[in-house]
This record gives sequence, structure tokens and C-alpha cells, in this order.
Amino acid sequence: MTPTTDIAPIVGAPPLAGSARNGPRDVVRQSLALARRNMLQLRGDPGQLLDSVVMPMVFTLIFLYVFGGAIWGDRPGDYRQFLLPGIMVQTLMFASRSTGYLLAVDFDNGVMDRFRSLPIARSAVLTGRIVADMSRLLLGQVAMLLFALAIGFRVETNFLFAVAAVLLTLLYGTALAWVSAFIGLTIRSPNTVQSVGFLWMIPFQFGSSMLVPTSTMPGWLRAFAEANPTTLVTDACRNLLAGGPIAGPVLGTVLWSVGLMCFAVPLAISRYRRR
Repeated sequence: MTPTTDIAPIVGAPPLAGSARNGPRDVVRQSLALARRNMLQLRGDPGQLLDSVVMPMVFTLIFLYVFGGAIWGDRPGDYRQFLLPGIMVQTLMFASRSTGYLLAVDFDNGVMDRFRSLPIARSAVLTGRIVADMSRLLLGQVAMLLFALAIGFRVETNFLFAVAAVLLTLLYGTALAWVSAFIGLTIRSPNTVQSVGFLWMIPFQFGSSMLVPTSTMPGWLRAFAEANPTTLVTDACRNLLAGGPIAGPVLGTVLWSVGLMCFAVPLAISRYRRR
């Protein structure tokens, strides 16, 4: 299926221009239909799974076997137990960047013009993109967790806590995907969207407890890392999987995620309407 064909049958609407009144049920139906359209693109371009499935495994092997000895030193405990929850969070951050990039590509190749000619909710276009990307991210998180178990990581809590860790990362990933959507709708060049999406995440990734304990950082960086929402979601995921206090990190992750979405969702929808 080419990007600009058979869109109307997929979303279940006739290819007629005009404004339509869409109720909540219509918006949900249209969002799911567009999410299906986006997921079908994976069959023609399975390379979209690289950043959510393959790259996390590569980073795990590099940090664990190349840098692990230098990073962990003679500290007690296994670096696997510390590292792998952090890699799960890194996975969602890498994968969420594609939301803005793919939206920019759809604008660039004219697909969005076709969507605008259909009597569908504006928010359904963005929500369909987010749902598809989060489905891809869920696949990546499950694959990463299975890979972690295969190389020696152990879930020291229970199955329900492991499920909660995955769901929590999906919540934070959804918030980042909406931020990425706003970037993709604001910047016109897909390549520039990809570069900006990578740059703004660097301090949030490496200025956190994702790969190293914050106690090893200089004071100014430690202060930033401990206030960083990525540290909260990493600590929550780590404690849900390997044991430790969960109430504070989980609550902080939920509040940050909801706060980011309250900020990014209306901005992204408004930007889509104006572009």
C-alpha cells in the first residue's frame, strides 16, 4: 500500500471534504483505524523496529561487556540488575523520537493533505500515530525483557510488578511521543525533526540514573539528575523489577507523564490544525 492510497477505506469514511461532527465513539474508531494503517506500514518497512527491538540489545551488550567493568568497578551486586531496567527506559526514549519523524514524513509526502479531505477528527490522526508507536514500543519492551532474562537478568519481585514496570515505561513513552509529535509538526524537514528529537533527549538520558548511580556524579549534575523525570521512571522500573521502594518513583513518574501530556497534547493538536 502506497502512502496516499486506500486511506478512506481504512478509516471508514468517504473521501469527501468538509467538517463532520465526530463524537467520542467516532474519534476512538477513527484513531484505531489510523493506528492500524500505521501498523500495516511495518510490513513494508520492518526497519522501523530497529530502534525499539534491535538497538536496545546492541546497547545492552556494549554497556554490559565493554563498559560494565569500568562503570561498576568493585561495587557489590551485579551490573545487569542495575543496567537492564535503564536500557528499557532508553528504549522508550529512542522509540518515541520516531513519532515526530513519521508525522513529518506524512506531511512531506502529502498523506496529511489526504487526511484533511476526510471528515475525521483532527485528534484522531495524531492519536492513531501515538497508538501505533506505543504498540511498537510495547513489542520492544517485551523483547528487551526476554533478552535480559536470557543474558542473566533476574526479576526479583513478581510477575505483576514486572507488568507494572512495562506499563509505567509505556506511560512515560506516551508522554515523550506527544512531545515528539509537537516537534514533528513544528519543524518541516523530517531530517531536522530527527536531529532535534535526538538532541533534546540527550541531557534527559545521560543526566539520569539510567546507566550509572547518581551518587557518582558531581554535585551540580547530581542535582539535575535527581530532579530528572527519566531518573524517576528508571528508579521505578528498577525497583519494580529488582526490589526497592516504589511509591515515590512511581508517583513521580505518573505525575511527570500526565503533566507532560497536559502540556504537549493540546499544543500538538493546535499545531496540526494550523499547519
